[in-house]
Amino acid sequence: MTTTYPVVVSDIAPTTTADHLKDFFTFCGRISSIDYVQGNKTATVHFEKASAAKTALMLHGGTLDGSHISVTSEAVHPDEDPTTHESEHDGPIEQSDKPRAGIAAEYLAKGYVLSDHVLQRAIDLDNKNGISKRFLTYWNSLDNTLGTKLIGENQTLSGKVSQHYGTAVSQARAVDEQRGISRQASDYYSKAISSPFGHRVHAFYTSTSKQVFDIHEEARRIAESHKAAQGGAPAPGAPPASSGPGEGLPDPSTQAAPTVV
Repeated sequence: MTTTYPVVVSDIAPTTTADHLKDFFTFCGRISSIDYVQGNKTATVHFEKASAAKTALMLHGGTLDGSHISVTSEAVHPDEDPTTHESEHDGPIEQSDKPRAGIAAEYLAKGYVLSDHVLQRAIDLDNKNGISKRFLTYWNSLDNTLGTKLIGENQTLSGKVSQHYGTAVSQARAVDEQRGISRQASDYYSKAISSPFGHRVHAFYTSTSKQVFDIHEEARRIAESHKAAQGGAPAPGAPPASSGPGEGLPDPSTQAAPTVV
C-alpha cells in the first residue's frame, strides 16, 4: 500500500469544487487523491510527499473562493533533510523541492490571497529546514550551464549580474544584448537570473535570508512574466517571459511538478 500524507482542509466555501482544491494545493506538490464532496465544509487532501503536506499546512488561514480555510493534520509529517545527497539533476524540479517562500510567491502571482502571517510561515520553514539539496543542485547546474554557454567558460549568470551592485543593471543588459540570453533561455528561472535583477532572484531562491517584502517582490516578477507571455508589457525590471507552454505553473490535469514558477 502506497503511503500518503494527508491534510484536512476545513471552512471550505460552498462554491469550492474538487477542481478548485486540486488547483490550489497542486502548488504544494504532487497530490495522490482528494476526499471531498462539494457543499461539505471539509476535505482531505492526500499528498505523495511529506514535504508537500508540510507546505500545505503553512497555508492555514489562506483564502480560497473568498473563504479563509483551515489546514491541519492529525499526523506529524516528518521533516526531510535538505542536505541529503541527490544525484545530478536531470529533469524538471518538483514543487515539493522548491523553497517555501518561492511557492508562496507563486500563489500570490496566480492571484490567491495569502496573509503576511502565512508568508512569514513560509520564511520560517525555509529558515528551519534550509533550501533542499535537490533544488540547489538544479539551480547551480542551470547557473553554470547558461553562464558557460552565454558568457564564457567557468562563468555563472548570477556572478555576472552581481559582481558590482552599482553596475549590475548595465552589465546584465549588455550581456543580454550581446549573447541573446532572453531569446535563448527557456524557462522562468533562467530568464530571471539573466535579468538586470538577477542578483536579487539568485539570493531569493538560494538563501533563507528573506523578508515578507521579498516574497511580494518575487510574486510581482512572476506575475509580470506571465503578463508579458500573454502579450502585455512587462514592468521595469521584470524578467523576460518564458516562451515555453503554460509558463511552467503546476498542471492540475497531470499533477506533474513544473520546471519553473
